[in-house]
Amino acid sequence: MNTPARVVFRRWPTGDILALFPGLPGAGYEVLSYEHVGQHGSADYPHCIRATKAAKPHEYRALARELRRIGYRLIICKRASRRHFHYATR
Repeated sequence: MNTPARVVFRRWPTGDILALFPGLPGAGYEVLSYEHVGQHGSADYPHCIRATKAAKPHEYRALARELRRIGYRLIICKRASRRHFHYATR
């Protein structure tokens, strides 16, 4: 992927890190997500924000490295605004 992608890193209560891509479509109105285990999938952004906490840089460093290695150019954000979502342009 050569295009920059906005990403929001979150931490589940288990400690696992989740990457949410509000500008990339998942299924329906969901967004693309990525985790070490399971890798790509769809996610309900509002639910994930409520169910997780913001990940700190030292927590998401390994996942960011993995995403860059597979071709993502990351724009790391704390949260996405409505205009960042893939369906805002529909």
